[in-house]
This record gives sequence, C-alpha cells and structure tokens, in this order.
Amino acid sequence: MMELIRRDGLARICRLHTRRGELETPCLLPVINPRLITIAPRELYDTFGFRAIITNSYIIRNDPRIREDALARGLHDMLDFPGVIMTDSGTFQSHMYGEVDLINREIVEFQRDIGSDIGTVLDIFAEPDWSKERTAASIDITLERSREAARLKGEMLLAGVVQGSVYPDLREMCARRLSEMDIDVNPVGGVVPLMENYRFSELVDVIVAAKKGLRPDRPVHLFGAGHPMLFALAVLLGCDMFDSASYAKFARDDRFMFLEGTFRIQDMKALECNCPACTGHDLEEVRALPPAKRTALIARHNLWTSKMELERVKRAIMEGDLWELVERRCRSHPALLDALRGIGKHQHFLERYEPLSRDHALFYTGAETFNRPAFLRFRKRLIERYEHPATEVGMTFEEPEKPYSRTLRPAMDSILAISDAHFQVISPFGPVPIELDEVYPISQSLFPKDRDQQTRERTDRMAEELAHGHNYKMGAVWDGEETLDFLKMFSQGSGGFDIDMARVRAVADYQFGKGAAEALLDGKVSLVKSRNVDRIRNVLVDGEHVVSMRAEDGFYTLKLAGARRLLKGLPSPHMRVVVQDDSVEFNRQGRNVFCSFVTDADPEIRLQDEVMVVDKNDALVAIGRAQLTRDEMLCFQKGVAVKVREGA
Repeated sequence: MMELIRRDGLARICRLHTRRGELETPCLLPVINPRLITIAPRELYDTFGFRAIITNSYIIRNDPRIREDALARGLHDMLDFPGVIMTDSGTFQSHMYGEVDLINREIVEFQRDIGSDIGTVLDIFAEPDWSKERTAASIDITLERSREAARLKGEMLLAGVVQGSVYPDLREMCARRLSEMDIDVNPVGGVVPLMENYRFSELVDVIVAAKKGLRPDRPVHLFGAGHPMLFALAVLLGCDMFDSASYAKFARDDRFMFLEGTFRIQDMKALECNCPACTGHDLEEVRALPPAKRTALIARHNLWTSKMELERVKRAIMEGDLWELVERRCRSHPALLDALRGIGKHQHFLERYEPLSRDHALFYTGAETFNRPAFLRFRKRLIERYEHPATEVGMTFEEPEKPYSRTLRPAMDSILAISDAHFQVISPFGPVPIELDEVYPISQSLFPKDRDQQTRERTDRMAEELAHGHNYKMGAVWDGEETLDFLKMFSQGSGGFDIDMARVRAVADYQFGKGAAEALLDGKVSLVKSRNVDRIRNVLVDGEHVVSMRAEDGFYTLKLAGARRLLKGLPSPHMRVVVQDDSVEFNRQGRNVFCSFVTDADPEIRLQDEVMVVDKNDALVAIGRAQLTRDEMLCFQKGVAVKVREGA
C-alpha cells in the first residue's frame, strides 16, 4: 500500500508500506550481484542510507551454493541487509542469452520462498525495433504470467512490468490491464536500449503512456534507469523508483558518473568533487590506486552522486520548483533537451496534475518553459471561462512592471475619463485581461528583461491573434498622448469600467468555472480592501462573507456562505467531493477528508482547488482544498484527499 505525502504535479514523495517497514520514494535501489559484490549491502544501509536494494533471483537460483544459502537463511540474512529487498526475475538474462532455464511459476515461487519483499513477474522484454504485432503478442504472454504470479505471491509484494516497446497505445493498454490485477508495483520495462542509445525523447513518450494507464496508487519503477542525469526528468513524469547497476559497472571500467554525463578517468583533467568518496583525493591519486581500490572509490562516488541528486529532486518537490530543476538538468545534454521539448506534446495530460498555484514563482529558463502546463491552463481557461466586458474600446498595453493594474492605473484612468474602454496586456502568456493580472502565474512569473527570439515571436503572434479576433467596436494600442487624442475624436463618452468588480467576477469564473460568478455574486456586492496596497481582501454579498482573495496567488479562499451559493447555482458534480455517511460528522467538525471515505468527485478538480465536501444527498458537509485528483482520491486507501478548512 502506498501513501502520498507531498507532490509537485505528477512528481511525488510517497511512503510504500512493506513488511520490512516504510520505503520513502522517490528512491534508488542499488543492484547487488550476489556473485560480485562491489559495495557490501550493509554499507549501503548504514553508511549511504539506502533503505532498499535489488538483486537478481535468477542468478541466485542458478548458483547451487547461493541458492541453498538463500533458501536456508533467507535473502536478508544472506545479504546482511535489514531494509527492503526487491528481486528481478531474470527477464533481462532470458532476453539477452536466449532460451534459459526459466519458468514464470517457478521463479515467482522462488522469490517468495527466499523472502523477497518485492518480487517480479517473468515478463517478455520487448525491444524498440520489434514490430507492433510481435510486441502485442509478447504483451499477451506478459499479462498472462502476471495473472499467474498474482495468485502465487503470498505476502510478497509483486511487480508487474509494463511492456509495449515504443508503441504508446500498447504501453497504455498493458498498463490498464495490469491495473486490474492484484499487483503492487509497476516497473516500466524494456527501456534500457532507449537509455543506452540516448533516445530520451522516446523514453518520455513511453513513461507518459504507462502513466496514463496505471493506477495512481502504485509506485512506478523505471527499470534500468540508474544514471543521475535522468532522475529529475523521470520523477517529473511520475516515476517513483529506480535501480542502478551502473554505479558498479562504470566503476569497473574507470568511469565517473556526474549529472552531466559519464567520464572516463583517463580523459578527465581534474576531479572537482566533494562527495565523501572523493574528498581528500585528487585525480592523480585516484589514477595511482590499485585497480580494486580505484573501482571501489569510483563506485562509491557514483552512488553518492546518484543519492545526492535524488535528495535534490525531493527538495524541489517540497519547494515547488521541480520544473526549473528539470529544465536546468536537461540542458546538460542535447538528447535530454530533445526530451524536454518532447514533453510539450503531453501538456494536456500533465495539466490534469498541475496545482492551481505554487509557492514558488514560475521562472523562465528558455523557450522550453512554454511547454509547462501552466501556460496551457491559462489559455484554456481564458477561452472557456472568461467573458470580455462589452465596452466600446479594447485598449492593449505593452507589458509593464507587475502587477499590471497598479502600474497602468494612471493611463487607464486617463482613458476612462474620455472613453468606454477595457484593457489587456500583451505578455508571454498571451493577452492578459487587466482584471486577471494578479492570478497565478501571471503576476508570479519572472522573465528576462531582454527577451529571446522565441518569446518575442510568441508574444507578437498572440498580439496579432487578439487584433484579428477581438469583439470590441474599436481596438487600439496604447501610445500615450497620441492615443488619447485619437480617442477624443472617436469615442462616445467616458467609461464605467470598474476594475475591482471586473476582477471579482472574472476570478470567480476563471477559478470555479463559467457561471460561478453569477451564482456567487447574486445580490448586493461589497468589498473589503487592504489599506496599504488597496487590494481586495474580502467579498461580501448581501452582508455575507462569501470569499476572500489571497494575496499570494490572486485566487479565492471559499467561505461557507459562498459554498452554499455555489452548491445551489452549479450542478453536481461541479466542485464536489462526495463522502460516505461514516465520514460526514467527522468532516463537519472540520477534520480532513481521507481517501478511503471518498465515493466520488468532480473529474475536473485540480490540485489545490477549492472544493465542497458533500454527502450522498448533495448537502454541504465542509469546505477545503483538494490534495488529489478524482482518480487518486478513489484509488488511494491512505492519505488526505481534502484538507478541510471549515465544517458546515
């Protein structure tokens, strides 16, 4: 069973509950070859802090001495490792060396009998160059073996491998079929050839296809991914577990692993590394070591580099800046940059898991930043939820300092004195209505002052689209006094555009959905504003406090009075999370909604959305913020689905 603790989109920190205790993900499982141990498993646990390793049950089974030892003492005693041990089934050996002495039933039972915590099905390794027909046939065998293994696993957790070569539809189909079985972990298999040949863009497609079909409450293990240059990207796409034999294999070949790639010691000019293995050594000292000691040092360096990168990725998840980290990492190699650009085709899928806002501002690092789902969401909601005021003039401004509305206030007042106008700002996000200038990520984004060509072209293209598609009687671009003189000649009188009321209505529809403003603001609206910065703080309707506006992201915090209005005005299941009867009184007291008590939810709920907790009769129970999507709420058995702020 897995419990989600912290997340950033698809990336997540989870606890996987095993019979050996909890395993925190994302995590790396160093590969232990029982015939050739480079670093003792106990050292991996005590010194490096690894709480899980992976070893090969096929190698153990085929060596009579090791086999008998494992059966007699158990895997943990044999390897002297007190943490979680995962075993591979020998699929890769079977694939590499042809017909070997392997039967699925026997290898699964053997893994169970030697005390493996996570055993693996004997799947069929589908190569990237296989035809679609051959791949589909191999998936049928993998699925049948997975069903058989699920009946044999006993108390052992079972890893069912997602295969499908480079065919996204087959990957997704295989994942969906595995999601219906009694399986606990889902490795994405058959990807080593893609990684070895730096086909990282295809790797992105493979991972996303698997994620689309998999249950969200199972950890995803990217088989064979042991290089730290890949960790941030893979975690961003929802991978939770990795395994590495590379740390030892590369060390035996005198190769150091760094975030930007792998380097042979004979080609290196200096060793600038402060990891525990390298501290106190320069390059010449390492070169002069006897081969066994040099291998041991490099292997430890490789593991420390990998471990520290995963810790950095975890920190990025907690701080909400994983996208920035991934963009920086992917600029270390052209093939990774291809992968980063390839993420753009999956924007719609990633948007489902993008939080409403982040604590961390959106930093622009290059043209690939436009592939982030935050850009798609803004344009999508603007098209689907926003309604332009019916004014005579639409005035467009070049992008000023943020927030736009305060910087442009003198110019807007001078225009409204002579013209009925509405205002938009041309930004890298496209045309931004002035009343939405404070919502995330518009006001909470940082771009270089000296814009690159891609940003300028994108901004110009969107400005041109606005010029040809607006519904105003007259459109104009602000050019100071010349624009005012023009308006004096053609305008038919001063305007009544009220930016505060426009903001109140626009944010309601943008955040809660089209029609929300009408339901929420039906009555006499009054505003409470901050004295210092003149920002809206609270919105009252007929004397009732319905929402508060958050300074940090420009969105609303819903109040009970507002929830009752929205519940009445918006049809089910909009903004709802439905809970079991057993949970109702608990949540009415202001306590959080746990996943195991959720019976249904709005499929359009996004992370950190304001939601209404209701009972089976659609009666209001509580209000709070969603911590999961609908699919996640219905799948996870542990963890918080809605962080309740107030019970009804």
